[in-house]
Amino acid sequence: MTGEDVLKALRAWGLGFPGAHSKSPWPGHDDLAVNDKTFAYLAADGEPFSLSVKLPYTHSVALDLRFAKPTGYGLGKSGWVTMTPGDEEMPSLDQLKDWIDESYRAQAPKRLVRELDARTS
Repeated sequence: MTGEDVLKALRAWGLGFPGAHSKSPWPGHDDLAVNDKTFAYLAADGEPFSLSVKLPYTHSVALDLRFAKPTGYGLGKSGWVTMTPGDEEMPSLDQLKDWIDESYRAQAPKRLVRELDARTS
């Protein structure tokens, strides 16, 4: 799977979260948001793979990866991590989904997180 294929899969999957919608605050991004709060910054189609997520629990583990760094603009101080792996070092789709799930739960209202949990139980 190429980075572009992974981005498309993640975007489609992320839009399935309760209240999730696309948000494109600037060129080169097609982000995922809930209640207009971004939970995953995703590169737009045709751009190199990039994913930024808020990881309140696993940010230190994610930052151990060679292709991960604290997100710029001061977001890294709040647990945001940006990942820019090449196709040859791409984490599994399941791992990327886990990070997006963690970020969604950090950004979504509690009622929507409860709705998500009700779907999976």
